Amino acid sequence: MTDVTGASADVLHTLFHSEQGGHEQVVLCQDRASGLKAVIALHNTALGPALGGTRFYPYATEAEAVADALNLARGMSYKNAMAGLDHGGGKAVIIGDPERDKTEELLLAYGRFVASLGGRYVTACDVGTYVADMDVVARECRWTTGRSPENGGAGDSSVLTAFGVYQGMRASAQHLWGDPSLRGRRVGVAGVGKVGHHLVEHLVAEGAEIFVTDVREDAVRRITERHASVTAVADTEALIRVEGLEVYAPCALGGALNDDSVPVLTAKVVCGAANNQLAHPGVEKDLADRGILYAPDYVVNAGGVIQVADELHGFDFERCKAKAAGIYDTTLAIFARAKADGIPPAAAADRIAEQRMHEAAAARRAR
Repeated sequence: MTDVTGASADVLHTLFHSEQGGHEQVVLCQDRASGLKAVIALHNTALGPALGGTRFYPYATEAEAVADALNLARGMSYKNAMAGLDHGGGKAVIIGDPERDKTEELLLAYGRFVASLGGRYVTACDVGTYVADMDVVARECRWTTGRSPENGGAGDSSVLTAFGVYQGMRASAQHLWGDPSLRGRRVGVAGVGKVGHHLVEHLVAEGAEIFVTDVREDAVRRITERHASVTAVADTEALIRVEGLEVYAPCALGGALNDDSVPVLTAKVVCGAANNQLAHPGVEKDLADRGILYAPDYVVNAGGVIQVADELHGFDFERCKAKAAGIYDTTLAIFARAKADGIPPAAAADRIAEQRMHEAAAARRAR
């Protein structure tokens, strides 16, 4: 079924009536000449201009792309709030195979759409887009971060993303075992790509016992050839069942924590870089019921957004690293709030983020 505009009724229901709705603005973008089809979603700008990456992915349907943009944008509102940034949440998705469909003309067209929002949305890299892509987008849009140093940017944000996850992992160890050290701890990393391989470097340096897996054999090989102490396992199904595993770090796509994985997970801590790790509401309670400590993904993986936000003000790596180090204290505060309120850490993080957004919105209305 479609409405008078030809848009899918399912898409419109998602925008206005579903739990994923409530967004301030959603822009559907199309440039026939380049083949661009994109969705830009702004969830909440109470704290400031929306900030979030651009995902380039071969969605099966337009409705799936819209739903992903809405979900990701909402997550960015919470991530930016918990990171202490003066930015709201937004996200963009480009529909297509980045290996086949990405062209300079398409990226320039996309940049023009972002620019048309007049600074309400600031974009950056995400799955399927890279620093070189943002350099192209920036030729049409000054509200672009994640650019190369040669073009006035900060470069790859995965370094600080991994550093923040590492800090969240240390906080989890402190909360659960009374010691932030990961030396000798069995840690499983699912996905050793842009962020995961940097996380492994931190864990190797501290002396953790590390297990890794990735759908790309070359990514795993890069790790094991560099570090003989790292053990490769066949797949994520095998990783989550590793005997004696203490920390599980999902660092690939979302939905890693679901009705199938949680019951068989051997780890006592989940702390990883992937977005939207909880497959559906209620999984956070399932983890808590099993005695598994979950470090909310959007809290611990905020190092990258801290970096790209700083780029807007003249990037300073040491300043960003110091702010990303604060993820350790933020994570501990969430665990303390969860214990005090008798709720899972994911719910505690949501409460803290929602309070900051609510207070910002109230202050704006009072002006």
